Amino acid sequence: MEESGNQINFPKTEEEVLKRWEKLNIFEKSYDPKKKKFSFYDGPPFATGLPHYGHLLASTLKDIVPRYWTMRGFAIERRWGWDCHGLPIEQEIDKKFKFKSPSEIEKFGIANYNKECREIVMRFVGEWQKTITRLGRWADFENDYKTMDVKFMESVWWVFSELWKKKLIYRGYKVMPFSTALGTPLSNFEASSNYMDVQDPAITITFPIKGKPDTSLLAWTTTPWTLPSNLAVAVGDEIEYVEVKAKDGKSYILAEALLDKFFKKEDVTVTSKKLGRDLVGIEYIPLFDFFSHHKKPYFSVIESPHVTVDSGTGIVHMAPAFGEEDFIACRALKIEPVCPVDNSGIFTSEVGPYSGMYVKDADKKIIGDLKQMGRLFKQDTLQHAYPFCPRTDTPLIYKTVSSWFVAVEQIKDRLVANNQKFTHWVPEHLRDGRFGKWLEGARDWAISRNRYWGNPLPIFEA
Repeated sequence: MEESGNQINFPKTEEEVLKRWEKLNIFEKSYDPKKKKFSFYDGPPFATGLPHYGHLLASTLKDIVPRYWTMRGFAIERRWGWDCHGLPIEQEIDKKFKFKSPSEIEKFGIANYNKECREIVMRFVGEWQKTITRLGRWADFENDYKTMDVKFMESVWWVFSELWKKKLIYRGYKVMPFSTALGTPLSNFEASSNYMDVQDPAITITFPIKGKPDTSLLAWTTTPWTLPSNLAVAVGDEIEYVEVKAKDGKSYILAEALLDKFFKKEDVTVTSKKLGRDLVGIEYIPLFDFFSHHKKPYFSVIESPHVTVDSGTGIVHMAPAFGEEDFIACRALKIEPVCPVDNSGIFTSEVGPYSGMYVKDADKKIIGDLKQMGRLFKQDTLQHAYPFCPRTDTPLIYKTVSSWFVAVEQIKDRLVANNQKFTHWVPEHLRDGRFGKWLEGARDWAISRNRYWGNPLPIFEA
């Protein structure tokens, strides 16, 4: 160690230590397979870039634990791993070839596409090994594993088969955060990781009551593009609603608590008051003719616990294909969702005037059409936090998709109990805090993606 007074040359000292470890095979000697094993699981990084500060910080912590238990006399394998599948890898290929849609990828050829994915996976191996070694972390890069290895993929299949045997795998339709840029649903974690402040239109629409066209329910939305798929409106069971008559002779129904946000007291007369439950079943005239052939309970007032008087009118427009609460409330009444939007976020021919338009771009035309139809009551702009795709920085939508799920909610109580009984957390507050709360709110896990470079599900349908 080189010293000058009280000064130590730390960089030089580190280099000397690393050389000594390498020369004497210190890391290899620390592992004795005859000793009792200590299991240590380390989530592998994506093989798509260089290590950053987050990797370095976590690597320090991930090195401390195995060192400690090695000194306690245990044998700990420290095989390095690489996360090779998924969107981050595909994005690299999409950028390279400027692919903008699944059709372009399929034209290129899925085999060719996956070959390109495979070839870039290990591009940064040398830099990662150099950085992790320089950090002083002991890791076995010689016997590393990759999630694209056949053995690893088969281990995932084994887990899947065990879950299947326990009846914890099912195929279903659910509303999920969806990236139209990538053409695939995302996990709730991914969807909540990239919020941005944006301005969206906030419009109030009239829903004239069937047989009483001069009396309208007022509903509010910040997603005009979902209005062509409207199938119901929802009220809160215990919320108090009023019917008011305006100076123009028309009557409107909305939550009493929100009346002053839409009318001046001197401009309306309250003609009746009702609880939400008393409005349930009232039919209204659909906004569009696209799906108007459906019969009641379609295009009627329903009840949903998610309705509040925090904003809007206290009456919520329901498009069950594009909202989780909408989907749950409508499904209970056998109101099946309609989804005239493809995986690129483009309207289909089911909604003729908007066919071929990207949903967000269609907002302006939809609002204009509603105004011309006399169904636009009020138009505002709302600034709020909105989820964006963490890979492409494009707005996410929520969309009904078919997916394979792990039935986490079936075993949630056991997970919560086992977290209390069998785990030791450092720091301890995470057990009941961040992680404990996450477990309590755990939902069924969608494990399938509409992509190309991944582990195929071992399911064969007749």
